[in-house]
Amino acid sequence: MKKITVLTLCAMLFALSVSAAAQQPAKIPRIGYLTNTPFSASEFQEAFRQGLRELGCIEGKNIVIEWRSAEQSRDRQRAIAAEFVCLKVDIIVAAGSGDIRAAKEATSTIPIVMVTGGDVIGSGFVASLARPGGNITGLSTLRPELMGKRLELLKEILPKLSRVAVIMNSSAQDYAQVLKELDVAAGAMGIKLQHLGIERGADFDSVFRPLPRGALKPLSYG
Repeated sequence: MKKITVLTLCAMLFALSVSAAAQQPAKIPRIGYLTNTPFSASEFQEAFRQGLRELGCIEGKNIVIEWRSAEQSRDRQRAIAAEFVCLKVDIIVAAGSGDIRAAKEATSTIPIVMVTGGDVIGSGFVASLARPGGNITGLSTLRPELMGKRLELLKEILPKLSRVAVIMNSSAQDYAQVLKELDVAAGAMGIKLQHLGIERGADFDSVFRPLPRGALKPLSYG
């Protein structure tokens, strides 16, 4: 998935560099990288650099990367996106759904590459997967569409499964759609779901504390 994103990005950078060469030979393409995750806790930064290097895009040589983390702040996400517009970056790489939304609100002309979009159609990021339209492209995890299948696979592994806890970030853009897909699948298989919404890692303890040991089989979180 990371490789596909980097390939998409490099193709866009190549087109930009060709255009820049015809107009301003000294111009080096500039990428604005926006994530809500602290870089100290992210595994994507070096993987992103490595993927670019493998395709001939080397930071500090033929590309410039403006690294920014919103540090879990929605206001900072919007401020960083606005900063990228002021810096006139050539492309904005948006790591998650909140980052994508902030970038989309900041510009309708600078290309935006999604790293991990959830329900990108329901969130209004693209018109369709086949024809995204606008200035946004990249990857979707298809999380809502695949959740029912994940529950089905879990039932195949544990045929006697009857109760499942669904642990999710309740502030996620696709939260309601994911639960809807799971409820439909669970109803068809006779499984009772318990929704356990959290907003940050520190909430895990409060979620699990009241549950009897072994009472539920955790399905997923996101």
